[in-house]
Amino acid sequence: MSRRLNLFILLLSLSSLSAFAQEQLSLQEAITIALQNNYDIKISKNNIDIAKNNATIGNAGMLPNVAASYTNGGSIQNTRQTPVTGEDRVIKGAKSTNNSLGADLNWTIFDGFTMFANYDRLKELQKQGELNSRLTILTTVSDVITAYYDVVRQQQLVIAADSAMDVSVLRTQIAKTKLELGRGSKLDVLTAQVDYNTDTSNYLQTKNALQVAKVRLNQLMVREISTDFTVVNAIGVDGSLVYSQLAEIAEKQNPNVQNAFINQRIASLTLKSIRGARYPAVSLNSGYSRANSTSPTGFNQKFAANGFTYGVTASLNIFNGFLQRQQERNAKIDIDNSLLNLNKTKLDVNAQLLSAYQNYSTYLDLVKLEQKNVDIAKENLDITLAKYRLGSIAPLELREAQRNAIDAQNRFIEMQYQAKLAETTLKEISGNINLTN
Repeated sequence: MSRRLNLFILLLSLSSLSAFAQEQLSLQEAITIALQNNYDIKISKNNIDIAKNNATIGNAGMLPNVAASYTNGGSIQNTRQTPVTGEDRVIKGAKSTNNSLGADLNWTIFDGFTMFANYDRLKELQKQGELNSRLTILTTVSDVITAYYDVVRQQQLVIAADSAMDVSVLRTQIAKTKLELGRGSKLDVLTAQVDYNTDTSNYLQTKNALQVAKVRLNQLMVREISTDFTVVNAIGVDGSLVYSQLAEIAEKQNPNVQNAFINQRIASLTLKSIRGARYPAVSLNSGYSRANSTSPTGFNQKFAANGFTYGVTASLNIFNGFLQRQQERNAKIDIDNSLLNLNKTKLDVNAQLLSAYQNYSTYLDLVKLEQKNVDIAKENLDITLAKYRLGSIAPLELREAQRNAIDAQNRFIEMQYQAKLAETTLKEISGNINLTN
């Protein structure tokens, strides 16, 4: 048993030495890497570029359309012409040619203000694309913070499990010493070894959970998922958040609320665009053409023409089977729905914010309570261990004190982590996550 203990301690020492060579990753560095590499963020930025490209006066129909055309062709025919008097005129292989080129311009100068409504709608869609990109960034940063502190949590749990093993090793050594001195029993040694094995199993499982958490964080940062690193060994929780301030910020900055506002404006602009069909549409048109043709069988064997054309076209929809009225009614319903969705979104955000704040307040209180429990359990373990050395208590009492200390430490770590999650959720809902930390 002593050889195995020595070997295990040696392995722990080697792993501790290798840890010094590992990358020390801070939360700021993790966020920066994720903002640069994350695929969702890159896709959202590309979508912004598409929305910017679409938000132009040309796409809204404000600019003229100019089209050029060119044709060139001909024919070879055998013809017979029979005049009223005289002989038939027969031509074999008569070759005719024709070619033309031109350019036409059409410019709608008035369409019932539809083009202006369309342009405003395209600009709102651009804002919506930027907002969706910001939402993606906030979600990604929140995920990185959560994953980072999960690594911190698992790292602390590994340290706690390692400390539990130290106690079990010490207990085993004391039990063996007592047995050698004739003051202990073989049963105490075996029980201590079983408890040590249990603690070793827990330690290995906790280390595995730590590695899995690192893989998740590497995935979010979009880098080699097997990259090993260490993190800070503390979970700092911001205990200064105030619900009223967060609710005020969320009203202005929450991406979902802002998105609902934009959808409401888009619905109003859609109705304005549809109503434009009630007005006349006026277009200017102009063009230039040049044409040449030859026809040995025609009245004119050669023909050539070139020149400009111009004009004004006006049209007005008088009746289209009540489709105009139907489209306007549906657009008004969409406006009502957008307002309902805005109110629903505000209610949902407020409910999420209040629930998260209640969790946040509760976990802050639990952190303080568990901190006291850790101090008490540690003191109790020290006293119990001292008594065990003297032989005044049974091994089971020491094991119970050890379990209480382990449970208290694990609960304290978990409450810190949950408090950090609640804090991050509050900042994400309010749209107030600090992207630099």
